[in-house]
Amino acid sequence: MDASYSIISVTGTVLLGLIVSLWLPGIERKFVHARIQQRIGPPVSSPGLMAALKFFYKRTIEPCSPLPRLYNSLPIVGFISALLILIFLIPPMYTFGALASLVAVVGFLKIEEVIYVFMGSLSRSVMSLRMPFPDLAKGAKHPNVQRYFLEDLSAMRAFRLIAFGSFPIYIALFVPAVMAGSISIGDIVAYQAANGPVLFTLAGVIGTVAFFIGYMILLNEYPFAILKTKADVIEGPYMEYASKYRAFVYITRGFLMFTLGCLFSVLFIGVPPNILSWGILVNLAAAVIFPIIMAVFSAFAPVFTFKQFYPVTAAASVIGVLALVVAFV
Repeated sequence: MDASYSIISVTGTVLLGLIVSLWLPGIERKFVHARIQQRIGPPVSSPGLMAALKFFYKRTIEPCSPLPRLYNSLPIVGFISALLILIFLIPPMYTFGALASLVAVVGFLKIEEVIYVFMGSLSRSVMSLRMPFPDLAKGAKHPNVQRYFLEDLSAMRAFRLIAFGSFPIYIALFVPAVMAGSISIGDIVAYQAANGPVLFTLAGVIGTVAFFIGYMILLNEYPFAILKTKADVIEGPYMEYASKYRAFVYITRGFLMFTLGCLFSVLFIGVPPNILSWGILVNLAAAVIFPIIMAVFSAFAPVFTFKQFYPVTAAASVIGVLALVVAFV
């Protein structure tokens, strides 16, 4: 493959992904949440594009953290992991072997999850320092109980999210691999070019359900928003992010929406993202449709407690396993 073609394909696709991803949060909130709640809602550009631009011009603060530089770098690490997933979904990058495989995709997604644990562990916000638990005043009922900060609670929740919540999407990722007989992204795309999209099979339909539930969990969207529940941990691991670091939090979420949409179109439809191909329209459609469906679902859903979170994720994992069994058959 010509080097100039590869460079244009990869660079153009990534730039298109960045542009589209800045509008996805606005589409989710303006055209779905606001309509369901019968209000005007924010401008489409506000939650993604304008929020990121606004925070880039804010003053940087020093977080109250034992490792402030590492804490501030974590949103950038999350963005890079999502970026690498998208890059290795583009056809010219399939020659990189192991990096263009489901093992690498799972690894990059796991980085995306683990950074939330580090965020919560490394942050000690003003609100947490001023309101430690338990009360240290004389006469307190539990003076010797281990102290927790708001971010500590969100870090523990992030760990539980990794331990239990990530199973549905990871199981769903391997449904096309089982049908294609390979974990290579290029082989999965080639299999669907010869045999039709996995989505139009029974295993593909069941796997799509598991993938979508995992999609919502990975994006920490209601009803799975346990990392930053407003009632207790408020903003959780994001509490102390300001300026350009806060901007990367917004950029990363939108870009992860786009990347996961492209990942679905590659694995279940067999259309890889490539700006030099008309198939990019399929990727754009998947990237837009998933947030819309997620917004409709989350608008009518309560916030799950752990008693509700575990059974739902377990059921979603069982659905994913069922898809694998059907794929084997």
